Amino acid sequence: MPDHKVFDLLTMGRSSIDLYSNDIGSPFVEIKTFSAYVGGSSTNIAVGAQRLGLRTCLLTGLGMDLVGDFILHFLDQEGVETKYIPRKPGARSSAVLLGVEPPDRFPLVYYRENAADIQLSIEDVRAAPIQNCRVFQFGGTNLSKEPGRSATLYAVEQARSAGAKVLMDIDFRADQWHDPRAFGLAARSILPQVDIVLGTEEEIKAAMLVDTSQLNIAYSQISAPEISGDLDAAIQSILEFNPVLLAVKRGAQGSSLYQPGGIRLDVPGFPVEVYNVLGAGDAFASGLIFGYVQGWDWFRSARFANACGAILVTRHACANATPTLEEVTRFMAGTET
Repeated sequence: MPDHKVFDLLTMGRSSIDLYSNDIGSPFVEIKTFSAYVGGSSTNIAVGAQRLGLRTCLLTGLGMDLVGDFILHFLDQEGVETKYIPRKPGARSSAVLLGVEPPDRFPLVYYRENAADIQLSIEDVRAAPIQNCRVFQFGGTNLSKEPGRSATLYAVEQARSAGAKVLMDIDFRADQWHDPRAFGLAARSILPQVDIVLGTEEEIKAAMLVDTSQLNIAYSQISAPEISGDLDAAIQSILEFNPVLLAVKRGAQGSSLYQPGGIRLDVPGFPVEVYNVLGAGDAFASGLIFGYVQGWDWFRSARFANACGAILVTRHACANATPTLEEVTRFMAGTET
């Protein structure tokens, strides 16, 4: 691709300090110690893409607190551009606590009351280099409250006007919404302006959610409740918004790619032993964006993205554990020989 933009990727959304249980397999109430990392979907994606070799910039909000200092220190060490990240007096940098009970139990608790990252404003967007990136990425949680909702809508508008590809990670975090139906309404309102849509099967259905009876699990302190409903119908509904690509993240099964004209590509995953699944989707997004910036086709990009996610689920952290280009290349070579 022609290199005329300062940044390959600018991400906008959540940031946090992540406290992950060191007592692997222990119920949450019996956890004794945690390790501290940096997290948040858009933050993870920026770090992951930077480690792969892209030039990345992060737009998030941080409180005037030590947690904000902790997050900035890590991002600066990673080389992610941070000078457009505002500090928000009176707000708090976010925190996440996670229990690790592999292979399929990862209880998650968010502390996002008065979260600084949702306080991003239109003026914060105006100060950021939105019009000087190839890809602009945002998460669905951005739309949960004002002023972050309007700031995100403005950022998408500005990115599109500058010719950037707009990528939405659906990022459904049910306990961040006063009503899960509001998430679906917000998602559907912005999907016509999105070029690339990423989501898990449950998130795809959540974006089309209109009836709370479809929720199978109470959504307090649960990041991705099970949602009944027709997945294929939800996929077709999203495709009616005419994205260039809809990528459905399917965990161990890899990913499925949907393009205009009824094209579907199923991209196989990589068999690995699961240690912690949190952040795998963000690593996938970093890999997919990397492939796009390199000019690869979607199948090759998604296969590479699947490898990024597979590596991450074998590790403890999210942003701190995202793989480098060398690690992904070596992993893929080792599994495909």
